[in-house]
Amino acid sequence: MTRKKSAVAGKRAALPAGYAGIHGGIVELLDSARQAAARSVNALMTASYWEIGRRIVEAEQKGRRRAGYGEQLMERLSADLTARFGRGFGVNNLESMRRFFLAYPQPEISQTVSGKLGNESPAEKSQTVSRKFDLSELAQAFTLPWSAYVRLLSVKDDHARQFYEVEALRGGWSVRHA
Repeated sequence: MTRKKSAVAGKRAALPAGYAGIHGGIVELLDSARQAAARSVNALMTASYWEIGRRIVEAEQKGRRRAGYGEQLMERLSADLTARFGRGFGVNNLESMRRFFLAYPQPEISQTVSGKLGNESPAEKSQTVSRKFDLSELAQAFTLPWSAYVRLLSVKDDHARQFYEVEALRGGWSVRHA
């Protein structure tokens, strides 16, 4: 073992010319790739949470709005999703997803994918957006991480929420800054 450590230490001492530049460039590349991957995953998960909220609202509005239906739906979804995926799908989180969809309605999302919908009327676009979007396209509409949107949901006034969303994007705020 001692010989291997000495050999490695000897190799480190004799670095080829330009090594620092190559190493630094690779470190930057990997850091950049990891940050981009994290942003991509955050956006896809946020889009998924919006879609979960849409599906919950849709289920509630299919004439089944009787006493206790929404509560039963949320409790059952929570239990089943938690059993399948683990933490993160408690009733409170599912309710946040529902509120997220209601706070960021389809017309705003449809602007992101409107080019994909052709010459349909605005009413047709609104009704078909959720069926025609691709999750990666939807993710482009959500540029903040999920935790930031959850925090923004506490702002009741739409204009104030939009202001804070723009400022969060401009300033690179995290939830800790809010």
